[in-house]
Order: sequence, then C-alpha cells, then structure tokens
Amino acid sequence: MDRFDAMRVFCRVVERRSFTLAAEDTGLPRSTVTDAVKQLEARLGVRLLQRTTRHVSPTLDGEAYYQRCLSILGDIEDAEGAFAGARPKGLLRVDVHGTLARHFVLPSLPSFLETYPEIEFYISEGDRLVDLVREGIDCVLRVGTPGDSDMVIRRVAMLDEITLASPAYIATHGLPQHPDRLAGHRMVGFRSSSTGGLLPLEFIVDGTVREITIPATVAVNAAESYISAARMGLGIIQIPRYHAEKDLAEGTLIHVLKDFPLTPTPVSLLYPRNRQLSPRVRVFIDWLVKVFARQNSENALHYNALS
Repeated sequence: MDRFDAMRVFCRVVERRSFTLAAEDTGLPRSTVTDAVKQLEARLGVRLLQRTTRHVSPTLDGEAYYQRCLSILGDIEDAEGAFAGARPKGLLRVDVHGTLARHFVLPSLPSFLETYPEIEFYISEGDRLVDLVREGIDCVLRVGTPGDSDMVIRRVAMLDEITLASPAYIATHGLPQHPDRLAGHRMVGFRSSSTGGLLPLEFIVDGTVREITIPATVAVNAAESYISAARMGLGIIQIPRYHAEKDLAEGTLIHVLKDFPLTPTPVSLLYPRNRQLSPRVRVFIDWLVKVFARQNSENALHYNALS
C-alpha cells in the first residue's frame, strides 16, 4: 500500500472510530487496515490513535495528522480531476429525508448513475442531524432551516407549502375562511424532532407571518402519519405542495385558506466544513440543484395550468 492510500485508510479509521467499519468502507481486510496504520505510526515515530476494545480515537498528533491528510488528499483529488477524461468515482454516501428521496432524488437517479457509472450510490433516510464524519456520510439533504451547525449549508431549493383539510373534516367543522377565525377548528399536531413541541400553523396575513396554534386531536412525528391523519378528517395540516399532489388530484385533501399562503420551506445540503469536497460529492451537489430547479419549474407550470 502506498503512502497516499495509507493516508486514506487512516482518515477513514479516524472518521469511523473503528478499524472494522473502515475496513468495510474501503473494501479491505481488517488486518490490512491495522497494518497500514501501524506502518504510518512507525514511519512518523508517533502514536496516531488511542485504541480500546470498543473505541478508537485520534491522539493530539493523530488529529493534527488527520487534518493534514485531508488537505493533501483533497489536493490530489483536485489535481487528478483537472485532467480531461478524469471521472468521479467511488462510494457516495448521502442521507436524505425520506419524502425528498422518493419524490426528487430516486426518480432522477438513473440518469446520474448513467452519467457517472463509476460512482456507487448509498442512500439512507432520516430527518435527524447526523454526525457526518463519525457515521461516514458525505452529505445530508434536509427540509427546514438548519439550526446552529459547524457544517457548510448549501441551499438547493425552496418548497411551496399549502394548508389542507379533508372533505370529511370540512363537512364536520366547516370550511375555514380566515386564520383569525379558526376557533372551533382543530389541527393535526406535528411534534418537532428538535424541540419536542408541536409546530404551530403559519400564515402570511397582510404581509406579516403569523403563527397560530389550535387544539390538536392527535399529534405525530412522521410525515406519512401526519398526512394519513388529515385524510381521516382529524384536523388541518400544512405540508409541501409536492407531497399533496396525489391527494389534491383525487380529492382526498382540499387546499384551504388559499388567500393566506405560507412561507416557503428551504431544502439544504449540508457537508463537513473541514473536509474538502471530493469530485463525486461536487458533481452530486451540482446535479441535485438542477434536479430541484427542473422539478420546481415543471410544478409551477402544472399549478398555473390548474389555476
């Protein structure tokens, strides 16, 4: 194993905090990974890692060497990628909110993999803010405004949100006419994964964003349950318009309070600040921005035709 490959192996051990997981990621035997790190330590004359039966962590020298390795390996990838014909390759790990994966990413993924056949794509679904470095994830795609983070945040889209209720709900509670006259109405509560509280309904009234909380018959913490509860007439909900397309077409949910829109919801890609982007991550980000732009343009034409 040459010096640069050993650096790559060492970086993966630091990021995964595990020789076994680093071996799985790199496709190498665990013994080869262990030997590579030992040879680095012997060459440098310092201990790079603290090892216990359950945990691996970098020493102070190891952390300093890890940061230098990231810079060197990033420069190598940039240099190799600058030549004509060089193609991004390797395993790309992305964590995506489930509905975004199924509506935006997966339908367009075949064209991406056809363009970059040497990239292997692994997608996990979630809505928590994962530890990208520790979990070996290259980037995450999230809905909403990210909280304080030491990661780079790249805005890729803004999603239109709408207010919905089922025909059964309207038959029982009446058609809501104004956000200020929601007394007697109910919402399906959505519990925030970050605060644990129920998210209020939000409307733009006379140019001002207004948050309104009404009683919740039921509260959930998953998007599919949220929509299912609304279909059953359990209350008013607010979701991205793209997620309601089928229900609107079939009449299982009805767009209400149309004169009082919601602020659009951002969609962002997040990736580590202290890690240079590999060519495969760069091309994925550029591709994803185009996917969202194209989808939003198509949706706008569709909605305009219906209105």
